Amino acid sequence: MCNVSAVVVVDAELDEMLVNDVSETENVIVSEWEEVAADEQHVLRHTVNEVLHPLGYEIELLVIRRANSIALNFICLTLSAVMSLRDQWLSRQLDVIVQKVFTLLSGVTLPVRVKRLSWPQTDYERCLEVFSSVHGKQLA
Repeated sequence: MCNVSAVVVVDAELDEMLVNDVSETENVIVSEWEEVAADEQHVLRHTVNEVLHPLGYEIELLVIRRANSIALNFICLTLSAVMSLRDQWLSRQLDVIVQKVFTLLSGVTLPVRVKRLSWPQTDYERCLEVFSSVHGKQLA
């Protein structure tokens, strides 16, 4: 038996109409995530885990980093986890979860809104291929 996982990279673009300084807010979110992720006892750890709970136990938020926007790297342990994450992305439920995490990490009282959450179809298909190549079958 072989353990397989796929990394899903989703880009979140903040709504500049609702944030005073997008760049500064992104920096705060990323640096706070680095602290939360590195410290099992961090004050926000439990709250962030509760917000991420709807993603399920087979999906974990691994990294939040700056790119041209904020890149979120999720690790999916199963094919069904990738498909579930895609369903949540399509229904915009993932937008809501990401906005809650960003609001928590930013330390502001008003919600931090995501204008766009990008996950290209080609990237999704690559994640599916990770599992199909291991199991030797086509998924479509």
